Amino acid sequence: MAGRIGQEYNIGKKRKGAFWQDRYHATAVETGEHLRQCLVYIDLNMVRAGIVDHPSQWYWCGYNEIQNPRRKNVLIDYEKLGALTGFKTFDAFQAAHRSWVDGSLATHGNRREQRWSESIAVGSNTFTTGILSQLGPRAKGRKIIEKGQTFQVREEMESYNVLFDAEKSDIAPKNTHYWSVDA
Repeated sequence: MAGRIGQEYNIGKKRKGAFWQDRYHATAVETGEHLRQCLVYIDLNMVRAGIVDHPSQWYWCGYNEIQNPRRKNVLIDYEKLGALTGFKTFDAFQAAHRSWVDGSLATHGNRREQRWSESIAVGSNTFTTGILSQLGPRAKGRKIIEKGQTFQVREEMESYNVLFDAEKSDIAPKNTHYWSVDA
C-alpha cells in the first residue's frame, strides 16, 4: 500500500524519488494511552510532511477511516479499536479521537517523535520488558529507554559514515594517483 501511494503521489506531482522518509518500520505498541498517542502520530504524518494542513485533507489516512467509517471495504474493526484505546463505544472513541488530533495539531503536530519511528516497542515498563524478553537472543544490543511515562525498546543506531569512515580513510591515500601533464 505504501508503494502504491508513493507512486501515485509522485505521478500526480510529476516528481521522482523516495516518497517516504524511510522504509516501513513496525513498532509494537501497548494498548490504551500508548496506542492512542500512536494513532494520533500516524494521522499527522502528512501534516508533518507539509502535504496537508489537517489529516482530514488526506483521503487515505486513518483519520478519515475513523471519522467517516466505511460501510463497504472496511479496513478497521471500529469497535475493537475503541476497546483497545479504553472506550466502551465507538462513538465515544470517535469523538475523543477528533479532539486528540485537533489538540495535537494546536500544540505540537509537526514534531517528529523518535519513539514512534525508531523504537521496536513502546509502552509501559512491564510491556517493554516483556517484549525484550520475548525477543530472546534477538534482544542482544537492544535496551529499554525511559522517557517520562513511556518506555521504549531501542537499538543503538550508528550512521553509515561511522561504520565505514575508517576503511575509506585508510584506502584513500593508497588509491590516489596524481596526474602529471608535464611528463
